[in-house]
Amino acid sequence: MIRTQKGMLLVISGPSGAGKGTLANLLLEQDPSFRFSVSATTRKPRVGEIDGVHYHFMDEESFLKKVEEGAFLEHAEVFGNRYGTLRSEVLERIERGENVLLDIDVQGAAQVMASGLPLVSVFIMPPSIRELRARLENRGTETREQIERRLSMARSEIAQAEHYQYILVNDRPPKETAVSLRAIAEAEKLRTIRCRVEIED
Repeated sequence: MIRTQKGMLLVISGPSGAGKGTLANLLLEQDPSFRFSVSATTRKPRVGEIDGVHYHFMDEESFLKKVEEGAFLEHAEVFGNRYGTLRSEVLERIERGENVLLDIDVQGAAQVMASGLPLVSVFIMPPSIRELRARLENRGTETREQIERRLSMARSEIAQAEHYQYILVNDRPPKETAVSLRAIAEAEKLRTIRCRVEIED
């Protein structure tokens, strides 16, 4: 038997605080075929974040230069900071047959969907706005004003969930929700656009 496997682009997005980052990390831990696409950002590093590992940290001028060059598959400004996915990093990995995971916001996901690239899109839905508020407050990284802005944006982002192929409500312990995410990934690997099998007579 000869099996040929093409790389997959898996896009995960949802409101800030919905848990998409945690689920993305669990998938990466459980499935070594996936590689995380490191986004570029003008945001200042948080404690413990490493350049080139968590983000490619850039200044405003460098980021805008790459926008002009068409270097980003998607880019957006969120809460005063710019974020973008480097096109070359994603396409090179897919060409090598690797699965690429994008953990991006709804604005960015819409741009990737519009690019025409074959992809799998998953929206991570919080169980409620009340729970989302609690998660943001417990995170302790934003001011009250910033939390209110994120909640306001979350409502508009949730309205975009119908444009995704899959919706996962993150209302269970992360490891349990991650089982559903991995099931989606495993099924998508077997779709005929990515998997070709030849058997001997």
